Amino acid sequence: MAGVSLALRLGVSFIKFSSLFLLLAYHSHSFYLPGVAPQDFITGAELKVKVNKLTSTKTQLPYSYYSLPYCPPDHIVDSAENLGEVLRGDRIENSPYVFQMREKIDDDYRVNMILDNLPLVVPIPRFDQENAVVYQHGFQVGLKGQYAGSKDQKHFIHNHLTFTVKPFSIKHDYDGQWKNENTRLTTCDPHARRAVTSSESPQVIEDKKDVIFTYDVAFEESEVKWVFRWDTYLLMADGQIHWFSIVNSLMIVLFLSGMVAMIMLRTLYRDISKYNQLETQEEAQEETGWKLVHGDVFRRPTNSDLLCVYAGTGVQFFGMILVTMMFAALGFLSPSNRGGLMTVMLLLWVFMGLFAGYASARLYKMFKGTEWKKITLKTAFIFPATIFTIFFFLNALIWGEKSSGAVPFGTMFALVFLWFGISVPLVFAGSYIGFKKPGIEDPVKTNKIPRQIPEQAWYMNPAFSILIGGVLPFGAVFIELFFILTSIWLHQFYYIFGFLFIVFVILIVTCAEITIVLCYFQLCGEDYLWWWRSYLTSGSSAIYLFLYAAFYFFTKLDITKPVSGILYFGYMLIASYAFFVLTGTIGFYACFWFTRLIYSSVKID
Repeated sequence: MAGVSLALRLGVSFIKFSSLFLLLAYHSHSFYLPGVAPQDFITGAELKVKVNKLTSTKTQLPYSYYSLPYCPPDHIVDSAENLGEVLRGDRIENSPYVFQMREKIDDDYRVNMILDNLPLVVPIPRFDQENAVVYQHGFQVGLKGQYAGSKDQKHFIHNHLTFTVKPFSIKHDYDGQWKNENTRLTTCDPHARRAVTSSESPQVIEDKKDVIFTYDVAFEESEVKWVFRWDTYLLMADGQIHWFSIVNSLMIVLFLSGMVAMIMLRTLYRDISKYNQLETQEEAQEETGWKLVHGDVFRRPTNSDLLCVYAGTGVQFFGMILVTMMFAALGFLSPSNRGGLMTVMLLLWVFMGLFAGYASARLYKMFKGTEWKKITLKTAFIFPATIFTIFFFLNALIWGEKSSGAVPFGTMFALVFLWFGISVPLVFAGSYIGFKKPGIEDPVKTNKIPRQIPEQAWYMNPAFSILIGGVLPFGAVFIELFFILTSIWLHQFYYIFGFLFIVFVILIVTCAEITIVLCYFQLCGEDYLWWWRSYLTSGSSAIYLFLYAAFYFFTKLDITKPVSGILYFGYMLIASYAFFVLTGTIGFYACFWFTRLIYSSVKID
């Protein structure tokens, strides 16, 4: 493999980059909300292109750029990366692994590069779209095809790159004679000393054959200011369909939520008024419905310790998601800060351990529990340990594939430190504070002897009602879920956190209302075992999320390796588990508030 020759026009497999880099000259007065300042380039300054990981939608296994025999510089320098970037596999490093180009071409691997903190993109003409040009991230390592008249499939490599840099200047002087301000400058020297043969045919990959890698650069003046330079990257494909689907989904969910709220308000108001008017003993004996179970409705449930743990963990997860959504919607989590979103989520999860301990301890004390340290340990370890076990197994598979997506031991140690060194102590601190608080008093007294639960109608069967309860919360998010999955698994940008925040709010309302409605019907049937059922009712939406993820896998993805399939379902299992804890906690606390409200609003003798 020969060295890189600048300014040689190879007529081989040709890639043109439109990087849309908006480079600022001299001093800049712009400010970007996330705190990322513009980089100034003065006369004679070098524009250094960085290489990122190789990515594939078929394998979902990122690899180092130098895991393929590309021409390296004299010294490969790793860029400083945050925790989120490392977990995403965004690493630039010198790899000793040797792979054949053919394998990466068959798997549709793409090369990702960075200049001035912007990813390089390839312009693709789209005549059927509103925008004439769309941009794909990176470029393919090569392609597989055949010559005209030949049936033999061959692998070709892209070994010549044309960079189109579009600078935006706030102060400049022209050197030389310029005919107009839109002159296009190129770097190719027509009198280059080195000649290239066979420039009219693509570069075929053959064993023991040198490959000349070349590139040229073209500069085009741009009118796009620095603060708007990410707009082109964040334009969503099929934007009209996306927005219409989101708005349509929001209207349907809001309409259903309004109907549920009206039914609940009218029904409860009538029932409470009726029960408060029962004054005679004869009328009291004839009363039916949810008031009959007032002596059992706050009875301690089975496995109450585990319920306390999952309720506290859900509070922790809810706080992390809420704060992250707010930061993202306000623009503090910019796409220019790669890995920032994941880093913020991890740190918020750690510090929200304080609220997890507090919530679990308060609920545990209400159940007359005394071993607060035991419940604290369970809160600090059950959910994180489950996630970490799955993650460690998946990471071992990635290590086995020698992918750059594998989390190094140093980063793994940092995660363990965040867990044991910060999160666990904060959970203990929150639990200590919560247990010192006065216990939550029930609005009614609990009978010593449990009441027998009568036979229930088929539609109030626990399994059936729980599964039905998860449909509406999933319906509130499934359209947005499609775009999120596309962003993650097809390596596209997702930056519409304003709409995502609205969907999150609607998810909260939907989980609360559907769980309250089903809980009310359950109590009317004299079934007072609502504690776990309220958690599972809204939490069952996670089942539909995982089923939809499986549907997406078989209909939208073209994953070829079994390991990649295991990774996909492993990560989606983690996401579904987290979604279960989040939605289950929302439904539980909604029912907790609801039952305390209605039983404190009626006359109980």
